[in-house]
Amino acid sequence: MRRLASGPLVGALEARWEMVRGIDVRLLVQLFADSPLVRVTLEVDNRNRYHRLRARLATALGGAPATAGAAFGTVERSVVRAEPTAYPRETPVRTAPAHRFVAAARGGRGLAVLAPAFFEYEWTAKGDLLLTLLRAVGDLSRADLPTRPGHAGWPTAIPAAQCLGATRIDVAIAPVSASEVERGDVLPQLWEEAFLPLHALWLRDAGALTPAPVNVTLEGSGLVFSSLKPAQIGSPMVLRCYNATSRKVSGAWRFGNGVKTAHRVRADEREAVALVLEQRGNVIRFVAEPREIVSILVT
Repeated sequence: MRRLASGPLVGALEARWEMVRGIDVRLLVQLFADSPLVRVTLEVDNRNRYHRLRARLATALGGAPATAGAAFGTVERSVVRAEPTAYPRETPVRTAPAHRFVAAARGGRGLAVLAPAFFEYEWTAKGDLLLTLLRAVGDLSRADLPTRPGHAGWPTAIPAAQCLGATRIDVAIAPVSASEVERGDVLPQLWEEAFLPLHALWLRDAGALTPAPVNVTLEGSGLVFSSLKPAQIGSPMVLRCYNATSRKVSGAWRFGNGVKTAHRVRADEREAVALVLEQRGNVIRFVAEPREIVSILVT
């Protein structure tokens, strides 16, 4: 283990080792000041074929469910327990997909794992989170798998899927509580901090800049901002968020400069229903049903 940075703004440690014969790993762990995230970068040099490489994170939270990110919200999953003899045609797999994050917590203790996009994980009865880092395969379909007899696809060789050579994997981990997981908006905020940070832009030889006065704020516990986009027809703007919880949530959009009209629309921007403007067009209130996507068209 080698120390690369000792603070006060950034702390970083580096380690290099041969994980198994044919797999060399460089591990970089970083801590930023005023951030709860532990940022982890793995650089894997893989020279082996037909294997799966996973990271194990022990939480000691056996019995608690795991909450995985999905396209709009989360899904709660328990440990998969299946007797192979009870499923002669296809045994349920213990792994599951996650989008952006997976977390488990009980009371004030918990752990969230965040990744840039989709990934595979397994939640065990002992409370271990297994994160798939690399899956090396050479065939699109095989007929000799113990979990399923016969082919599930065309038996075509795909040698490039052996993932030979260097692969960089970025993840982040953070402590979370059960109440933060249940809120719905905490995990997406942690993910954005890890993988969508603010970026400074330097414009060489630029003159004086006058940024457009954009000030739009979403309020409501459990509501997650989804998009701000031009309308499909005309000049209005569409604000979209979703309720990441299983309860009804009251929310509001607040504007620094008031809007003239507001209509609640479907995702395809049809069937508009007028909304009441408050405080001279600076506030639009709405109610989001459990797991509902809310689209509001404003002018």
